[in-house]
Amino acid sequence: MEEMELLQEEILELLENRKFAALGKILKEMEPADVAYIMDELPEEDLPVVFRILPKELAADTFAELDGDVQELLVTSFSDKELRAVMDEMFVDDAVDMIEEMPANVVARILKNTDPETRKVINTILQYPEDSAGSIMTVEYVFLRKDITVSDAFKRIRQVGIDKETIYNCYVTENRKLIGIVTVKDMLLAAEECLVEEIMDDHVIFVDAYEDKELVAEQFRKYGLMAMPVVDKEQRLVGIVTFDDAMDVLQEENTEDIEMMAAVTPTDKPYLKTGVFETWKKRILWLALLLLSATFTSSILRFFEESLAAQSALIMFIPMIMGTGGNAGGQSSVTIIRGLSLNEITMKDIWRIMWKEFRVSILCGVTLSIVTFAKVLLFDRLSLLVAAVVSLTIFATLILAKLVGCILPMLAKKIGFDPAVMASPFITTIVDALSMLIYFEIAKWILQM
Repeated sequence: MEEMELLQEEILELLENRKFAALGKILKEMEPADVAYIMDELPEEDLPVVFRILPKELAADTFAELDGDVQELLVTSFSDKELRAVMDEMFVDDAVDMIEEMPANVVARILKNTDPETRKVINTILQYPEDSAGSIMTVEYVFLRKDITVSDAFKRIRQVGIDKETIYNCYVTENRKLIGIVTVKDMLLAAEECLVEEIMDDHVIFVDAYEDKELVAEQFRKYGLMAMPVVDKEQRLVGIVTFDDAMDVLQEENTEDIEMMAAVTPTDKPYLKTGVFETWKKRILWLALLLLSATFTSSILRFFEESLAAQSALIMFIPMIMGTGGNAGGQSSVTIIRGLSLNEITMKDIWRIMWKEFRVSILCGVTLSIVTFAKVLLFDRLSLLVAAVVSLTIFATLILAKLVGCILPMLAKKIGFDPAVMASPFITTIVDALSMLIYFEIAKWILQM
């Protein structure tokens, strides 16, 4: 990262001194992702200058890596000829990703400067639901007939491969229907006169175009794929999802889960490029909801106000009990949410999960209640009865918190909500109220309040 910052400073210096030839030599040796990283941080007025210095192919690859705001700014500054050149070099799936983030007037100009065949493909992909496999697929793949030889297959790859996103996996079709897959490795190791159908694998892992893209990405992780074919309802091959697009989906989903677990409405913009007002909108609704739900705890404390006045020593342990319960529930919920997202656990495992969390909570509860009992007696120097109340409350709260923490995310999944919604903030709020009820009931029983 430090090296990139130094390079960025050097590029800015070359721009200021108008040393474009030297700048071009540096940029053409860089990877598209690195060029995009530097361009994302450049002043707006320098972006078109730097982009026009890039070689044609590098420019298109870099454009696909740029942030949506930067892409829009560049498109606005392009002439029709420049825009057409960029679109001709871009892969279709990258073009679709870009268009989805653009205003309507910019999209219209982009499509106007795209060749008719590509425009038709882009419009077809845009018709798929946003969260489907079809929305992230590319149509730039190599397909072969089963009755051609390996030698002829390589001739075809050489003819069409230059415009394809990947050529390692080749898909065997018959009347457009997917019947097999063959890799370049398979063909390199086979005799030139060997037919494709003799070496193809007819047990193909594929996905329906309307399948959820998150499930598609999970298939990549499960099977270690580099690309996955996408078919329609008639099993006709309509595209492929490549590894880089699957990883983008996983990153988006992980980011969304983390934001929801922190009670923040997900956003697709980087933090520093999200405005203050927009950030406020993403957070305030959840904060208000949690604030209102926390009134249950306040109501419980008000209900037991007279008892607390009689046993004022109990007040000092409320933050400790609530904090311990919230932490315990948060531990369980995060573990369960992670297991659900990786498909390691399902709803049918709920009883096994509850039994395991119950046993864990017993061990944690016994340990912490002993520590609490000793603390109240030795450090706080309070009575044996008060120590018993606090330690028993800790024990009961831990059991309850662990069970709530594992059950709520699974129930959310069952009824169709994102389990991440039931993460730490909600768990903590619920456990806070329940732990106070337990605390005062135990206190009434032991202290006769």
